[in-house]
Amino acid sequence: MSAWQQRQQLQQAIARQPGDFVAWVMLADLELEAGDIAAGEQAARRALQLRPNHPEALARLGRVAWMAGAHADAATLLGQASALAPEHPGIALWLGHALEDANDAEGASAAYRRAHALMPDEPYIAAQRLAWQRRLCDWQDVDALAAQVRGALASGQGVVEPFAFLSEDASAAEQLACARARAAAVAAAVRPLPPVKLRERGPLRVGFLSNGFGAHPTGLLTVALLEHMGQDPALQLHLFALNADDGSRIRQRLQTATRLHDVAGLRHADTAARIRAQGIDLLFDLRGWGGGGTPEVLAMRPAPLQLNWLAYPGTSGAPWLEAVIGDSFALPPSLEAHYSERVLRLPRAFQPSDNTRVLEPAPDRAACGLPAQGTVFCCFNNSYKLNPRSMGRAFAVLQAVPGSVLWLLSGPGQADARLRAAAQAAGLDPARLVFMAKLPHPQYLARYQLADLFLDTNPYNAHTTASDALWAGCPVLTCPGATFAARVAGSLNHQLGLEHMNVADDAAFVATASALGNDPVALAAVRAELAQARERSGLFDMAAFARDLSALLQQLAREQGWQGLDTP
Repeated sequence: MSAWQQRQQLQQAIARQPGDFVAWVMLADLELEAGDIAAGEQAARRALQLRPNHPEALARLGRVAWMAGAHADAATLLGQASALAPEHPGIALWLGHALEDANDAEGASAAYRRAHALMPDEPYIAAQRLAWQRRLCDWQDVDALAAQVRGALASGQGVVEPFAFLSEDASAAEQLACARARAAAVAAAVRPLPPVKLRERGPLRVGFLSNGFGAHPTGLLTVALLEHMGQDPALQLHLFALNADDGSRIRQRLQTATRLHDVAGLRHADTAARIRAQGIDLLFDLRGWGGGGTPEVLAMRPAPLQLNWLAYPGTSGAPWLEAVIGDSFALPPSLEAHYSERVLRLPRAFQPSDNTRVLEPAPDRAACGLPAQGTVFCCFNNSYKLNPRSMGRAFAVLQAVPGSVLWLLSGPGQADARLRAAAQAAGLDPARLVFMAKLPHPQYLARYQLADLFLDTNPYNAHTTASDALWAGCPVLTCPGATFAARVAGSLNHQLGLEHMNVADDAAFVATASALGNDPVALAAVRAELAQARERSGLFDMAAFARDLSALLQQLAREQGWQGLDTP
């Protein structure tokens, strides 16, 4: 039975028995799953009126607050519900989500642990606990949790969030199975729109759906490209912003370059209807399974052609996405069998970037907590990528390069303290780890000028951070793996012609980083090589990128019957 049919049945049941508490709670769930926060709140409040202080009703109100962005209120309501129902794993799980967003990182971890203890065989809860422990660099029991999650997927049991699964050392085939299971759950809950055909003539109406249209990695990566594409008479660009206007310069540039539609807070069906009303021919999912997106909207098929690109580095496993855009390095032919989509490739690295950025002057080393002398290795990747393998080889590099330090982005909760403890356990002075708080983008970017070499992570590479480092002149050393997520930094180096910065294994990674760290002349030569490659390679040529992507989209549209622009 579809969610739409369930909703009808519940409304009929409530019409017969307005005092049916369970029906109101179930209706609140369905409304929230449909993205209708107001209707979900109405149902939850009606349930609470029927049974004041009931944990199930409080929990739904907590979900309402969470979805509306009132994270502190959500944590309070779900905390009350959890205290009233301490044996309820679902409420503990929701509490963990709310505490994450309310910046109580360690509290979120405790909630996820409790949910898992209450339901130890549920792979979705195990995966949530595992993902959050990785964010906190809490590696206790992660191998057992990872084995549980991978085992459940192998046997076709349970649904796991595909984005979190990218951090596991899993194969492309396992990633496909994970994504397909998640997509099947979404498809079962939506009612697709009637089919529509791609227009035959006129400019192609190209839509982009994302929650990152602002001061966000997606906005940063796409803004210059969209400015160039917006000048192409063959295309008409429409952005559907799931995030509200953040007042940023990037948001302003996007609004100027395209037709931007604010769909923040709309029901999924209303967002799909807005896209359909604009007559979109090709619709890009720029979020995928990355969190904060709306796969339900894509599952309703508001556009005749829908594509997976950029933000989620893997297959969607979704029947509602016809194609994925990659490049020959990040998505080689050997991976195609593990993609549900048709694979399309650009003749360049698949990832754009904002080439209008100007580097601010570098700050003083001392002001950043860096020593006056010594090699500065850096890795500004998110903390969930800093796993035992990646940190183990980074520690080995520090041991081989006297006086060097590793500069990291500060993580949530006690993540930094755990990494310092791991360094000490590896025989290093914890002071050789230096942490940088999150900063506005221009200030963060300027700090790359103080770093000598970026040490990448596996199995989830640097993506936007690799692009940032290279743009700022900091070389990136990576060890390309066997999945899309493990090959992005390698793709950027490949496009630059810096193949020697893509090494074969961890031993070569440690040897190369150690040799460069101990040889200032060799390190300076690599930086000079990067500066030259940046100018000649085309990696940051967004005008050329726009032409390539436009040509790819027009070819795809012609295959579907599009005949080109109207003749005068």
